[in-house]
Amino acid sequence: MSSLSPGQCFTLATIMEATAPKPGNVHRGSDFEDLSYPDFVVAASLTGPRLDADTALPVGQTILNAVQTTRAAVGTNTNLGTLLLVVPLAKVPRELPLAAHVGEVLRQLTPEDACQVYAAINHAHPGGMGRVDDGDLAAEPPADLIAAMRLAAERDMVARQYATDFADIFETVVPLMAAAIGQGPDLLAAIVHVHVQLMARFPDSLIARRCGAEIAKQSSVRAHRILDSGQPGDDAYDYGLSDLDFWLRGDGHRRNPGTTADLVAAGLFVALRDGIIEPPFRLARLD
Repeated sequence: MSSLSPGQCFTLATIMEATAPKPGNVHRGSDFEDLSYPDFVVAASLTGPRLDADTALPVGQTILNAVQTTRAAVGTNTNLGTLLLVVPLAKVPRELPLAAHVGEVLRQLTPEDACQVYAAINHAHPGGMGRVDDGDLAAEPPADLIAAMRLAAERDMVARQYATDFADIFETVVPLMAAAIGQGPDLLAAIVHVHVQLMARFPDSLIARRCGAEIAKQSSVRAHRILDSGQPGDDAYDYGLSDLDFWLRGDGHRRNPGTTADLVAAGLFVALRDGIIEPPFRLARLD
């Protein structure tokens, strides 16, 4: 198990995720008009210490404090989805295995946690939330946050983790991350490959909210084609990755696969916390 604190794991995970040149996302070689790579680095650097300072606080208050820290630092939302995923994981005592005990954290959530999580979501102003009949974020917060997450689980991969004790993180994301990291020294290439694999398996929730289910399905099909074309470093794979990146960045970046990035960041948090990724950290080879 790593000696890193939960906050340090969060900071490193979110910087690693943002640095990797994942198709359709902000990274060190590509900004959006209203969101930049430095925004992610600044938010990660300030929010990690906030998580460590709030170790004894409940899940909801910790998420709200971290979102407020991010918003005050960069004036935009860089990490809401990642915080929603990571904070329950960070509340598991370090001596206990995450997969076996995150459910205990979730079952201890209170109506106050629900109020604070809803406040955090509204404070972050995430894009593409839309309106629904049950559990809408513009309505009164529910007494039972997990029940609300179950209502959203079919349309939102972050909500689905709350409804399933983070099954996708432990059964899919972390194994893919461990396998990709084990294949070579280039951590950024491994992160990108996991991102593409997740896009292929799970149509991105943010794309679906902004552009509709059919466009999200198209993004998944395109990711499948890359995986079918070969391995990272193969010409066909790299050309496919470039084409996917170009397509995702069309339509004013509305096809940004942001939920997939949140899943990647959560997987990196687990990998850092459990020693799958260990120092010294070398993000990429210098060719």
